[in-house]
Amino acid sequence: MAKEEAPLNFIEHIIEEDLTKSHTQDELRFRFPPEPNGYLHIGHASSICLNFGLGERYKAPVNLRFDDTNPAKEEQEFVDAIKRDISWLGFEWAEERYASDYFQELYDWAVQLIKDGKAYVDSQTSEQIAEQKGTPNSPGTESPFRNRPVEESLDLFEKMKNGELGEGKHTLRAKIDMTSGNMLMRDPVMYRVLHKSHHRTGTDWKIFPMYDWTHGESDYIERVSHSLCTLEFLPHRELYDWFLDQVHQKDTLRPKQREFARRNLSHTVVSKRKLAKLVEEGIVDSWDDPRMPTISGLRRRGYTPESIKNFVDSIGVGKRENVIDVSHLEFNVREDLNKRAPRVMAVLNPIKLVITNYPEGETEMLEAENNPEDESAGYREVPFSRELYIEQEDFKEEANRKFFRLTLNKEVRLKNAYIIKGESVVKDADGNITEIHCTYDPDSKSGSGSEASKRKVKGTLHWVSVKEALPVEVRLYDRLFTEASPDADKEKDFMEFINPNSLEVITAYAEPSLKNLEVEDKVQFQRLGYFVVDKDSSEEKIVFNRTVPLRDSWGKIDKK
Repeated sequence: MAKEEAPLNFIEHIIEEDLTKSHTQDELRFRFPPEPNGYLHIGHASSICLNFGLGERYKAPVNLRFDDTNPAKEEQEFVDAIKRDISWLGFEWAEERYASDYFQELYDWAVQLIKDGKAYVDSQTSEQIAEQKGTPNSPGTESPFRNRPVEESLDLFEKMKNGELGEGKHTLRAKIDMTSGNMLMRDPVMYRVLHKSHHRTGTDWKIFPMYDWTHGESDYIERVSHSLCTLEFLPHRELYDWFLDQVHQKDTLRPKQREFARRNLSHTVVSKRKLAKLVEEGIVDSWDDPRMPTISGLRRRGYTPESIKNFVDSIGVGKRENVIDVSHLEFNVREDLNKRAPRVMAVLNPIKLVITNYPEGETEMLEAENNPEDESAGYREVPFSRELYIEQEDFKEEANRKFFRLTLNKEVRLKNAYIIKGESVVKDADGNITEIHCTYDPDSKSGSGSEASKRKVKGTLHWVSVKEALPVEVRLYDRLFTEASPDADKEKDFMEFINPNSLEVITAYAEPSLKNLEVEDKVQFQRLGYFVVDKDSSEEKIVFNRTVPLRDSWGKIDKK
């Protein structure tokens, strides 16, 4: 049976229509245009997958263009991180471009606009300009410099470029319409003076173009056919088209801007400014802290490229913004890791279990299945001995009928091993249990085929042999914010909703096979969740980050 194709989204419908009316297949070209002022986050993943996905669907080139027009906030570190994230997601760009590649061409066009009477140098402060813009319900007022002589504007603009004029003294503005109902059309600023070093051009330029002037012209230079932006840029489309009108030549491809809805994620923030604040104030360790919604953070948390792309695909491309529950993202990583992550045993909160009738000093190797979802994953051997670690939560001295784990005078199975029966406990002076004593049935070995091995017991516990246990550091990450929409409250700062329990660091004990794992290797700690080896690991100590628990415990909390 042929695979049913997914219906086209509204962006694809636009492209299909353009292919019948205005564009040829060879003219299609897309771009992903991040500003290198921070790391990419999960919100960017939708745009990445959309643009590169269209490139794959239509066999069209996709440029990676850095809109690097603000040297005050942009760094090479962010450029490198963005390239690394896109490659990790599995996409390849046709050309690596930078808005700074076009500084001279943009400047030359701006000079021509001044000569054509469509731009002027304004000598007002930013506050004065903002005040004269008016309001959505009232027109703006013209700058006293709006009709400055062309030669005077040209002279000032050149001096701005040469660094002869200070920051904030002058700007170049487009001369459009101060009464327009769209406030972005009220003589927008095209250039400002910044005496700061740029990560690529150094100190060659003292003026830098604004986003609205740069973006459409960069698309035009690169012959981008469809410039896809998030919904907040819808009001900018009129200005995008006006600027293109000034430079577009007949018989050359004209880009068209279209907008899609941003997808926000619950229990986090995706504003780069707010993410930067989390880093700067030490709430998180870095941009790739596993609690961050950055792609680098999700990667370090243990997310896979497939899980992120499946998440993006499942929420689709829409026209209305909404908040997606983070549990939906977690569901996708669980689904993916369930297929690929080996099952291993680790005990996070250990208590010693002594099998009193097991031979002292003896160790036997038991066979354990690596992944029941993947037959090709095979089996491994784990050591079993008289003294084991189990989870403290898996034992109660007294328990009701609904407790299916270990208690006195009841039987449970040890995973891949034997059936045991609780017999007694050892306590310290304060009455705390320090050891659990039990007996085992030697004939009940898992997989042996004996009658005893087929006996049904309701509980199965994971365990680790004390003698061979591998101490590991485990970082139990949780949601960074306690509220689903931490930046939606107008009365409170989003920082007030920081989850104080977003990270717990413990020492756990794992089966010895884990010592062979590499950084970014992923496993399922049986009955506990999915974990990944962190880059902080060393030969002396392996560090694991919890990706997600096996089940969504937050869902139950939210319902309550």
